[in-house]
Amino acid sequence: MSDASTPDLAALRAAAAAAQKALEDAERAAEPASSATATESETATATATTAPSPAATPTDADTPLAGYAAEVAAGYAAEATLPLGALLEGEPGGEATPNPQVQVGFALSMLNRHGLVAGATGTGKTKTLQGMAEGLSLAGVPVFLADVKGDLSGLALPGPDNPKVAERAASIGQDWRPTQYPVEFYSLGGIGKGVPIRTTVTDFGPLLMSKVLGLNETQESSLTLIFHWADKKGLALLDLKDLQSVIAYLTSDEGKGELKGIGGVSAATAGVILREIVGLEGQGADAFFGEPAFTTSDLIAVKGDLGVLSVLELPAVQDRPQLFSTFLMWLLADLFQDLPEVGDADKPKLVFFFDEAHLLFTDASKDFLQQVVQTVRLIRSKGVGVFFVTQSPKDVPSDVLAQLGNRVQHALRAFTPDDATALRAAARTFPTSPYDLERLLQELGTGEAVVTVLTEKGAPSPVAWTRVRAPQASMDPAGDAEIDRVVAASPGQARYGTAVDAESAFELLQAKAQEQEAARAAAEGSATAAEDERELAKERARLEKEATTREKSEARHKEQAARDRNRVVGSLAKTAGTVLVRELTRSLFGTRKR
Repeated sequence: MSDASTPDLAALRAAAAAAQKALEDAERAAEPASSATATESETATATATTAPSPAATPTDADTPLAGYAAEVAAGYAAEATLPLGALLEGEPGGEATPNPQVQVGFALSMLNRHGLVAGATGTGKTKTLQGMAEGLSLAGVPVFLADVKGDLSGLALPGPDNPKVAERAASIGQDWRPTQYPVEFYSLGGIGKGVPIRTTVTDFGPLLMSKVLGLNETQESSLTLIFHWADKKGLALLDLKDLQSVIAYLTSDEGKGELKGIGGVSAATAGVILREIVGLEGQGADAFFGEPAFTTSDLIAVKGDLGVLSVLELPAVQDRPQLFSTFLMWLLADLFQDLPEVGDADKPKLVFFFDEAHLLFTDASKDFLQQVVQTVRLIRSKGVGVFFVTQSPKDVPSDVLAQLGNRVQHALRAFTPDDATALRAAARTFPTSPYDLERLLQELGTGEAVVTVLTEKGAPSPVAWTRVRAPQASMDPAGDAEIDRVVAASPGQARYGTAVDAESAFELLQAKAQEQEAARAAAEGSATAAEDERELAKERARLEKEATTREKSEARHKEQAARDRNRVVGSLAKTAGTVLVRELTRSLFGTRKR
């Protein structure tokens, strides 16, 4: 779907054909005579190659579009386009005139070849994003935008009438009119305004989690092992406390043997990971992990003929750029997992704008970069286009840049030798053109860009110095009341608005610990009872032994007493007999008792 102000496609093609014929006639007329010297031919060639701008190209009065303008018009003609702006003609840094007959834009069928929007701060990147999002919505294509500074919330409101904007729009052939677009506002975990987007720790995965936590490769490997063990044991990692409980268990006396066969996790590494998780919780990131988990396919929505613009509001977490950039990468990776293959389509199913893209690649591990490259390369076949938005092309790794077929380059600055090197490298990556790109890229005005895209045949289009269209929605942020109204009316708020704490690894491991503690207490109680029984038996045996000893002693005493009595009785009897005999003797022999 293209804007009503876009010139008729058949007229553009006819003009391009006429211009091409005029160029061929001019080339035949300019062929050097046989007497011309080689030096003259080389000089003519050099002069043509270094032409400063399209304005220096000769024009044929009978040709509607001649020279480089015709080449640009032909290069950007497509069956269905996303309008971007109009060609500028003139000298860089001087007076430039837009040519409304030469419209610059994207072939809708090639937007899943991804792209780059780059430029220094204040050069108009955000308004370019807004204008592209509006054009996609009008074409029935859903869009996802990361709103880091809160500048894009005005998409929910029509733009106010402004004579300057109307004049600028008319100069580039844009039929500008205030327009309101269907918008859904989202927030990370409910921090800030918008329907909460949450995911589980398991779905987030160890690579992205390692990026968020700032782990090195060894620590990342250990975290991957922990995720693997939890998944194998059926322990759901829904939130950060689940991950903490699993790490604590695997380093405890009960659980440290679980990973011995597959490498193990050192106490030092576990301590680092746990400390980083605590730091992440301190930033409020624990709100991002949990249930209900967001279904990323909900982003692919239309209202009537318009694609829905899903705006992720990030001002509340803009002081944690690594976190939200990695979270956006999760959204993209999850889309890749969920969406079916569609191959080449007339238009994309979703276009994803990845703002502040340089934050994604800062301190990224090799494995993480490989995952990004793989996702970007393969998600094209799912009908998803990705535009990375950053200040300089050097912020994006070369492996990722190699996957980007569409490019909108706003002004670059060169205040340092490194900046100059980056500027030179950026200029050399564009197709050959009559522009002095190193000069032009430094002298672009606000709202101007150097553009090259992929044509419907998959070839790079001619480089076009472009004045970008003005957004038709409000370029000022929407107020809190308007955002609250949109959020309250969203069906996503009823589905995702309230967090749910389901049973997961934390509860399961806690229950297991309680069972082990109860079993340990029962075992200790049994051991104590057995010990008491043994002591009681010992005491009983001792008492029985003492009783036996006492009985034996008493028996001995009785026997001794009996013997003593017998001895006394015998002695008395003996004494009594002696006395009796003596008395008898005295009686017999007449002896008297004295």
